[in-house]
Amino acid sequence: MFNRPPTIGEYLIRKLESYDIEHIFGIPGDYVLRFYNLIEQSSIQHVGMTREDAAGYAADAYARTKGMGAVCVTYCVGGLSVVNAVAGAYAEKSPVVVISGAPGIRERGKDALLHHKVRDFHTQQHIYDEITVATAPLDEPFTAFNEIDRVLDAVYRYKRPGYIELPRDMVDVRGTLYQRPSTGGHLSDPDTLDAAVKDAIDFINQSKKPVILAGVEVHRFGYQNKLIRLIEEKRIPVVATLLGKSVISESHPLYLGIYEGAMGREEVRQFVEDSDCVIILGAFMTDVNLGIYTANLDRARSIYATSEKIAVRYHTYEEVMFDDFIDGINSSKLRKRRKQNLEWALRDPKPFVVEPKAPLTVRRLFRHLNEFIGDGLVVIADVGDSLFGAVELRMSQNTDFISPAYYTSMGFAVPASVGAQLSMPNKRPLVIVGDGAFQMTGTELSTVARYGLNPIVLILNNHGYGTERHLLEGSFNDIGSWNYSSIPALFSTGRGFHVRTEGEFDEAIRTALDETQHFTLIEAELDKLDTSPALARLAERMAGEV
Repeated sequence: MFNRPPTIGEYLIRKLESYDIEHIFGIPGDYVLRFYNLIEQSSIQHVGMTREDAAGYAADAYARTKGMGAVCVTYCVGGLSVVNAVAGAYAEKSPVVVISGAPGIRERGKDALLHHKVRDFHTQQHIYDEITVATAPLDEPFTAFNEIDRVLDAVYRYKRPGYIELPRDMVDVRGTLYQRPSTGGHLSDPDTLDAAVKDAIDFINQSKKPVILAGVEVHRFGYQNKLIRLIEEKRIPVVATLLGKSVISESHPLYLGIYEGAMGREEVRQFVEDSDCVIILGAFMTDVNLGIYTANLDRARSIYATSEKIAVRYHTYEEVMFDDFIDGINSSKLRKRRKQNLEWALRDPKPFVVEPKAPLTVRRLFRHLNEFIGDGLVVIADVGDSLFGAVELRMSQNTDFISPAYYTSMGFAVPASVGAQLSMPNKRPLVIVGDGAFQMTGTELSTVARYGLNPIVLILNNHGYGTERHLLEGSFNDIGSWNYSSIPALFSTGRGFHVRTEGEFDEAIRTALDETQHFTLIEAELDKLDTSPALARLAERMAGEV
């Protein structure tokens, strides 16, 4: 006796649960209400946000820390609002599943002008074709299960977003059993893998000063333990890209810091660029990661390994999986290095001394903040000096730093804290955000309050768009003045501080860490032209290009 197959909506829920998705972020709308009803009946919790783009940011952070995230919205007015967040997830390889409701198949008469429709009924899917790894409209019961499997398999494999469009009259339609396995294995060609590994090991063994440049894909694919085993067994020092920050504990004795060309610390830049073998693992060669192309990495002295490409100097190897390559080079044939003196990589070994009445500066604020970074925090940095100043923070655990460091979309951090804390309930988010970015999505503190979350939100108030001021000054960089520290009163929970001096900041951050029952907002008032050293170097580099 065979049980009846599930409905299309039920099957989609089951598949999301199989990928360990426990929360779906979004805003309901009439085209997706039937599916929302199924979510309510499932083990998955719907997390209602105040804006669709913020729901996308929350799902993105959830995906980065959990392995896969999901956002569920209505047709076009919801789906198109979340496009920017999904574009960022695509650019930075974050596996987010977008589920959009849609008009029913039976109500799509010729030229029917149904609400939310733009050009035609396929417009939204065509847009998502450009910013996802796979899309599927579930418009046929016979193929629906296979299409769900195909999209989720691609999201899981490539760590990029996928798009599923669910017409409202298909949610309760029973599908047919799928004809293909879900999330099948992807294997390396054995001979090509052996050749790539031999080539890489020979090159590394011949080198005198190898260094590993670790990037964001080590985060995305969960290969941190593979990386740590490699560097510890072979004593190869490691640096990270900006997007890959916290890929290993930054207190590890073999970790040197962030490499970002001329934007970064000179000692780190020189060590990497003097290396005769740079082993690049999972790093994107973006303009920000490369210090606006001030990096000097010679292909003839590099191994480049990502999920999409394996190259040893000028030799490229197809059909080699990233994890197989990492495992392959960490073999007995790769020689162990002598212990090196890397004490030069330590920064600010002396404790920070507070000058109670000194006005806050960006440089001193981040040095001060570094004293409080511990295992219980996950740092979420928005763009601008929130990001560039946070480069100097020392993360004590893996994957405890989240930022849109390549796509650099303002407004990411506050909604991202919702996704991050729900995916890691044992971690407390420390959100670092500029006043301009906060004004975009800071109202998601309403969501924070609604779900009883407790991030610490540090607003760097430099009275406008500080990054742009250093590129090209003008009144267009000004924004409205908000009384940020009074925002907790708006949501009838939380606590707010307005600090101007080092002493006031010290008191506020200590209080915030002690008060864990609600969110805390700290407005740090800064001079509008003050900046971190990294942002100053970036502005100098880019000023002539604006």
